[in-house]
Amino acid sequence: MVKIYYDKDADLSILKGKTIAVIGYGSQGNAQANCMKDSGLKVIIGLRPEGKSWEKAMEDGFEVYSVPEAVAKSDVIHILIPDTTQPAVYKKQIKPYLKPGKTLGFSHGFNIHFKTIIPPSSVDVVMVAPKGPGLSVRELYLNKFGVPSLIAVQQDHSGKAKQTALAMAKALGSTKAGVIETTFKDETESDLIGEQIVLVGGIMELIRNGFEVLVSLGYPPELAYFEACNESKLIIDQIYQNGISGMLKAVSDTAKYGGLTVGPKIIDVHVRRNMEKAAKRVQNGRFAKEWLSEDKKGRPVFNALMKQWQEHQIEKVGELIRSMSGVDKKK
Repeated sequence: MVKIYYDKDADLSILKGKTIAVIGYGSQGNAQANCMKDSGLKVIIGLRPEGKSWEKAMEDGFEVYSVPEAVAKSDVIHILIPDTTQPAVYKKQIKPYLKPGKTLGFSHGFNIHFKTIIPPSSVDVVMVAPKGPGLSVRELYLNKFGVPSLIAVQQDHSGKAKQTALAMAKALGSTKAGVIETTFKDETESDLIGEQIVLVGGIMELIRNGFEVLVSLGYPPELAYFEACNESKLIIDQIYQNGISGMLKAVSDTAKYGGLTVGPKIIDVHVRRNMEKAAKRVQNGRFAKEWLSEDKKGRPVFNALMKQWQEHQIEKVGELIRSMSGVDKKK
């Protein structure tokens, strides 16, 4: 069983008198920096001088510096920029200014686990990974709670790396919900596998194929969208709030029987084997190598696949349905 930590297990005082440099001010950078600042910690922001976020961070009350300046001025460097840009930024703008005794922080283990970033042995390397988007991190913090987080320690030069990670998690409000200790390996691999076979890839393809089957059978696209996509949210909400058994209790007996008997014939052994193959590509590093290579080439495959989705009939029908539902604020 995993160990779960709460407020009583974390001490913010370990970070008192220290400066935390948050590198990046996107969704997670914005949320985590503001939560840590509101928890009484000294937080500065490291950004590209020409970046769009510079003015926003200053408006939010932060001292903003170039990345090298922020690294030089801080004790904890918390890297919250995209996975694909981290190695170059680390090599050119962080590593030269990384003095012994400092702490490198991450919210995803990708570059440490796949060794595209190899820190010196003289620093602590920790992970604090909120299990929710930046907007949720900030919203729950402001509501005196927090999203659950994962913590991990890759290097413990100081002997206090775990305490640092727990303090950072507490500053986000996560210890009010619960913090699970893991490893960089397990967080990275489970996150990538889950995204590919269920959360992004699996769900998208299930919805698309369901929509296309309904339309091919002659049902209006609008009805197909409701059945294959729109109502998926209602089912997921039920599962999120009450578990799968709770969801089954909430739907009709006809839906229960149809789902219980037909579902395993759709998501069958063949699908499971494909999931296992995808998982192995993550575990053996092939996916990471492919993705980093794709990024260096200018993302031709990525961009082509994104275009296919944007032009798919389901997206055009979805605009109408979302407008009818009051969800699409552009309409």
